[in-house]
This record gives sequence, structure tokens and C-alpha cells, in this order.
Amino acid sequence: MVRGLRAALTCALVTLAITGTARAAGGNYVIDGGTPAQQQQVRSALTASSFPWSVVPRQIAIHVGRGLVTQSTPGQVWLDANLLDSGTFSWAIVQHEYAHQVDFLMLNDDARTALTGVLGARTWCWGSGPDLDHAQYGCERFASTLAWSFWQSPDNALRPEGPGDESAALPSARFKALLGELLKAGFGDAQLATIEAFSGRAPSVTTAPGTAPTTAALRRPAVVATRARRPSPRA
Repeated sequence: MVRGLRAALTCALVTLAITGTARAAGGNYVIDGGTPAQQQQVRSALTASSFPWSVVPRQIAIHVGRGLVTQSTPGQVWLDANLLDSGTFSWAIVQHEYAHQVDFLMLNDDARTALTGVLGARTWCWGSGPDLDHAQYGCERFASTLAWSFWQSPDNALRPEGPGDESAALPSARFKALLGELLKAGFGDAQLATIEAFSGRAPSVTTAPGTAPTTAALRRPAVVATRARRPSPRA
């Protein structure tokens, strides 16, 4: 079974790298709460992306409610219904939150540590030191860059406008290549080796640690992590 899943993952990512236009493989998730129209916005957001969400090896529970803090923990995503009411504007944020599940469930700690520098971040994520700006966390730069790289539309609210934007952590083609190799490596030591090999040929990261996000970050509602309700959620 594991061999079959890995083969399916490899096929999906290779096809994606070659064509760049493959549609998302659905994703394994359930939605509770929200109106039918709001739930449809979630489905439309994930379908708009070319990332094969079905490679995430677990069913994700997506909770929709008025006034919820939009955030993620392993296997769980919370979405504010007010955000979904904005229609297409919300799609990049939905993709960003689901992208955190790729981090939670498909990357190991060594890979996260190595990716922190590759993505131009100061630390990987919330709870690992003093609070920083959203764009200074590797987990947020990873999620935003995934959301932009696999849905490069003028409607994408995370579309980068400068090198300091968190969705510009790597050029999209480079990010796709790295992510494809990283996920094919499986959950083990090969992930770190893949990143180290990539780092040797990756373009220099021009975003200085601590660089303030540009106006692209202001095009979307503030997404704030609230650790009091759930441990170390990711916005």
C-alpha cells in the first residue's frame, strides 16, 4: 500500500512539473458549518489550484463559522465565514491554510529547519521563540509560496508585488521543483538531503531576514494566530 501511494504521489508531481497546468486532485477533506455557498467557496478555492491536494495522507476537517480565527493545526482548518463571503478573494487564504497541512503531515523537523534558510525566514513557525511578523516565519512563507506557485492568477490575494512578500520566498518554478523532489523523498532523512542538494544550486534569497511585507500583504484580511485556543496554530 505504501509503495502504491508513493507511486501515485510521484506520478502526480512529475505530471505537475511537466505540464504546470494539471488540476488539483481534489483533496480528502470534510467541511462542517457554513452555508452551502460558503462551503462551495472552499471547494472552488482548492479546485482552482494545480497542487494535487490528495497527496496529503490524511482526511482534513475544515470548520466554517462566523467570526472564527482563520488558522490550521494538524488535520484541522478553521475558516471565518466572513472571509468566504468575499468570494474569489478568499481562495488564496483557503489554499494557504490547506498548504499548512502539507507542512504538518508531509515534512519532518530536519526538513523544516533546512527550509527556514532556503525560504528566507528567521525561524520555522509560531511558538519557537519571540513573536515575529507573519512573513518572518518559514511555515507562513512555505504556505503562501505554495498558494501562489500553484495558482498564479490576478485574483490571487497572495500575489507577490516584491521580493519581500512571503509568497515570493522562491521563484515559483524553483519552489515547484523543490517541493516535488521533497515530497517524493518520503518522510525520512532523504528530505534533508534533497534540500541540501537544492540549496547548492538555488538562487540567492534576496529577502533579508526581518524585511517588512509589502502592500501585497495588505490586500487580504489580517490572519492572526491565537495560541490560547489551540496549541501553536498556524495562520
